[in-house]
Amino acid sequence: MRPSRQPFTTDGLRSMARGRIPGQVIIQYSDKCNATCPQCDMRVQNKAMKRSTLEVDTVRRVIDAAARKGVTAVSFTGGEPFLYQDDVLALIRHAGEAGIKYIRTGTNGFMFRNSHKPVFERRVRELAEALAATDVYTFWISIDSVDPAVHEDMRGLPGVMEGIEKALPIFHEYGVYPSANMGINRNAGGDYRVMLGEPDPASFDARAFYDHFRVGFGRFYQRMVDMGFTIVNMCYPMSVDPDSEAATTAVYSATAMDAIIRFSDEEKLAMFRALYDTVPEYRPKIRIFTPMTSLRALIRQYSGESGGEDAYPCRGGIDFFYVNSADAGTYPCGYRGDEDLGPFWDLDLEGLDTEQTCTECDWECFRDPSELAGPLLDAFRRPIHLARRMAADGEWRRLWLSDVGYYRAASWFCGRVAPDYEALARFGPAGAVERDGGLRRAALL
Repeated sequence: MRPSRQPFTTDGLRSMARGRIPGQVIIQYSDKCNATCPQCDMRVQNKAMKRSTLEVDTVRRVIDAAARKGVTAVSFTGGEPFLYQDDVLALIRHAGEAGIKYIRTGTNGFMFRNSHKPVFERRVRELAEALAATDVYTFWISIDSVDPAVHEDMRGLPGVMEGIEKALPIFHEYGVYPSANMGINRNAGGDYRVMLGEPDPASFDARAFYDHFRVGFGRFYQRMVDMGFTIVNMCYPMSVDPDSEAATTAVYSATAMDAIIRFSDEEKLAMFRALYDTVPEYRPKIRIFTPMTSLRALIRQYSGESGGEDAYPCRGGIDFFYVNSADAGTYPCGYRGDEDLGPFWDLDLEGLDTEQTCTECDWECFRDPSELAGPLLDAFRRPIHLARRMAADGEWRRLWLSDVGYYRAASWFCGRVAPDYEALARFGPAGAVERDGGLRRAALL
């Protein structure tokens, strides 16, 4: 059974009328991993980390509670979830049977190594067939760099890029369209040490940094198209300032303090501007999950222009939650580890503070849907306020309407249907909304 492609269901609209966004729960099934990624503290060579994996029955209990509470999206993450492939597939089936509509999971792609061996195609077909038999909505594969050698060196997975490229047509045969997930890092467009040198805040060149990512993001999107991906998502940097409170409270160890993933505010501003300028060029070629409204809000936030009207607060701890593998505890997100909400099945969603206004991190899993759904919440809660903002901020209004239209053209990023390139073509550069002066490349010059 293929999942619905329409997120704005009657139940979803009822939820918004009550001041809630249809919820999501990210479940870290295990923090065990077999990759060497420098941008993640769960990397295999981190011997100091005490590893943990949730009990299958515990996860089933979380899923059942999520379904009862009206949660519509569940993600199984890691670590590397597919070290436990049979368990993850069983949990996906359980979530589908429980009525969860949007079920997501992914991999670092380790199973796509050794694509020259005779058993490779059989192995991939077995996985594709197994996923196709479930209600999985999104199956992602992590990609760190447009340069295969750089990606494979970061992950410690030699030959994996060639294997992914060979595997994609097989998945498509079974009606599964994997998404490429880029966790934005300095190597996105190639080895940053060769191109930019080591980070030096004292000699930061905003234009050079922008140009590096502007070219790099374009090369990355085109490479994903050439490989055969039909969906791509950019995960904003999960960097942690060593001197910040988040450095000690984060419970999701995908956060890291390595220079490859840690960006200063100036660097984030240039990088987000580069992404903002690149996304419209590739929207007709591949379904790009990244919404322009989120990028605009982040740009204004890091430029110091941000006011109360620029970003909708994250719904983490209100409608979105993270379940940690180490203690099965529920947290508002992976950063707010000092706010243990207890077992998810005991959580009283109606008793939570719905007026939280956190924008402390850039976790796109929570920030992007919060930004997109914010105006819909306002339509029910503050219609006059929304009408005034729509009238006063034409740039934001055009971006948001364009995002919603694009999401519809992209089949709501359902990884179980092929892309409609005719529908996507309407969102190319010729039809892209104009940028305001504060967001143009010229602002960096």
